[in-house]
Amino acid sequence: MRWKVSLVVALAVAVLGGCGEQQDQEAELAAQKQLAREDSVRAAEEMFDATVFDTLTWESDEARLARGAVVYNSSCVKCHGQNGGGNGDMAMARELEVPSFLAPGWEYAGDIDALRQRVFVGYSGNMPNWGLVGLKYRDIDAVASHIAETMGPEEATQE
Repeated sequence: MRWKVSLVVALAVAVLGGCGEQQDQEAELAAQKQLAREDSVRAAEEMFDATVFDTLTWESDEARLARGAVVYNSSCVKCHGQNGGGNGDMAMARELEVPSFLAPGWEYAGDIDALRQRVFVGYSGNMPNWGLVGLKYRDIDAVASHIAETMGPEEATQE
C-alpha cells in the first residue's frame, strides 16, 4: 500500500511539475508569436505605398462601395461585426479586443487615408496585415471607403 501512495505522490509531482513547464512553453510561444506579429507589421509599414491609391480608378462610387461591402463581408465581418461594432463571431468567441467603428471618437472616423494604411498594415494585436496576406490595393481602397462611408460614429457618417 505504501508503494501505491508513493506512486500517486510521484505522479502528482510529475504532473504538476509538467504543468509549470507546459505553461512556460506556452508563454514562450505566445511571446514568439507576438514578436512575429510585430515584425509583420513593420514589414507591412515598409511596403505600404499611399501613392498607389491615387492611381486607382473606379467606374463609379457605387461600384467602389459595392466592392467594399463584398470585401468587408468576406474579410472583416468575422471580427468587426456586421455593423462595425467590434462584435463579430470570431472576436466574441476568442474574446478579442476589436475596436468599434461606431464609438464616438473612433480614431479613423473621416480619415480614409489612415484607414487604408491600417487595413494594409494591420495591427500587432489581432488585426491581420491585409496588404501582406491577400488584399490588393484596390480591395483595400474599396473596403476603407465602405467603412468610412457606411459605418462609423453617428456624427462622422452624417457629414
